[in-house]
Amino acid sequence: MAELEITIGNKSFSVACQEGEEHFLCTAAAMLDAEAQPLVTQMGRLPEARLLLMAGLMLADRTAAVEDELRVLRARVAELETQPAPAPQRVEVPVIPPQMAENLAEIAARTEALAAEIEEKSAALAAS
Repeated sequence: MAELEITIGNKSFSVACQEGEEHFLCTAAAMLDAEAQPLVTQMGRLPEARLLLMAGLMLADRTAAVEDELRVLRARVAELETQPAPAPQRVEVPVIPPQMAENLAEIAARTEALAAEIEEKSAALAAS
C-alpha cells in the first residue's frame, strides 16, 4: 500500500491507496481541495468534518450536474443514431478551371506570333 499526504482546505491528511493508484488519489484530492478552498476563504476556520462534508456536497452537486448533462447527451446521440443517414449530395467539381481557357488562348496567340516570326525569317533567308 502506498501512503500519501494530501491537503484539503489547508488541512493535511495521510491517506493510503493501492500501488499505482497514487495519481488518481491526488487528482481526487485536488478536486475536493478546489471545492474546499472557497469555503475556507469565505468562512474562515471550519471544523474538519464540516469542511469535508460541505466540499463533498459541492463536488457531488457538480457531479450530479455533469451526469444529468451526460444523460441528455447520450439520449441525443441515441436519437441521432436511429435517424437514417442523409442522402448523399452530388457535388460537381469543374475539371477544367475557368482561367484555363484564357491561358490556352494566350499560349495559342504566342505560338502563332512565333510561327509568323519564323516564317518571316525563313522567307528573308530564302530571298538572300
